[in-house]
Amino acid sequence: MEKVIQMMLESGKVGVELSLYTILPIMVIMMAIMNVLDKKNILSWIAKGVAPLMLLFGLPGLGVFAILQILFISFAAPVATLKIIDQDDTISDASLAATLAAILVMAQANAVFPLTSVGLNLPVGIATSLVGGLIASLIAYKLLKGKEAKQSDKNSIETHHLNKDDSEKKLEALEATHKKKSIIALLFDGGESGLAIVLKSIPPLIIAVFLVNVLKTAGVIGILETILSPVLTAIGIPSVAVLPIVTKFIAGGTAMMAIILDLMKQGLMTAQELNRVAGFTLNPLDPVGLAVLVATGPRVAKVAKPAILAAVVGIIIRGILHLIIFN
Repeated sequence: MEKVIQMMLESGKVGVELSLYTILPIMVIMMAIMNVLDKKNILSWIAKGVAPLMLLFGLPGLGVFAILQILFISFAAPVATLKIIDQDDTISDASLAATLAAILVMAQANAVFPLTSVGLNLPVGIATSLVGGLIASLIAYKLLKGKEAKQSDKNSIETHHLNKDDSEKKLEALEATHKKKSIIALLFDGGESGLAIVLKSIPPLIIAVFLVNVLKTAGVIGILETILSPVLTAIGIPSVAVLPIVTKFIAGGTAMMAIILDLMKQGLMTAQELNRVAGFTLNPLDPVGLAVLVATGPRVAKVAKPAILAAVVGIIIRGILHLIIFN
């Protein structure tokens, strides 16, 4: 019992230190900046600018906006946008699936920004996210595309460019309310959002670290490393990645980030190994991420299966790119 209590205290110390001294300052500042870019419609302006090109991959204009949200705000940021798409009948199921697939491949900002402090290559992470995400979106779109989807997409494009559909009107109404706030107020709001994210992440981080310590003590991690190491090594992934991968599928991407930060702090993982692993692991395709995103609406849930299948292909491509780049 004494050993268990000691593990609890050590896990709490690691979780709190990571949250307060590493994640907190990065998330508060980055969320403050990104909140200004978001609420002052800069992200929206970028999304509208590239929307015509993204239509080639089956992505509606709002889908592009959702991609920018996950890349530069957090994995939960696209939820509101997905909800608008879910309720918009002019956007086909195929385009909705394309949007979800792309999001599931992307590196989530709430994990990426803190990991840049220990050597994660941000430009490469964003570039490979876009490549893998666009491939996944095209696959998902093709899987669901049919006569009805084609007609729906045609109507959607016409509505977006000529009539301004309901979803765009909702987004513009929301943007109009944000324009009234000053930049200082938006910075404070963004900082508060960053603080809220960090505070919410402390319990799962502590629990994840504790569970990992329990699994280590029980010998489960050692067994998994013995079994999986040859397979991972054969495809170019370091065996030290077993622990973060297991954590990701137990407690999600934020918990995995905490484990990686701890491994880096202890010198058990190098920056090169982190970047090689990142292509396969830095994405919201885990139980926690799926629970949040798929629960957005009934249509999102309906297209989840083909979107996930397409996302797996996109993640594999993204992972291979990381192995090649960081060889």
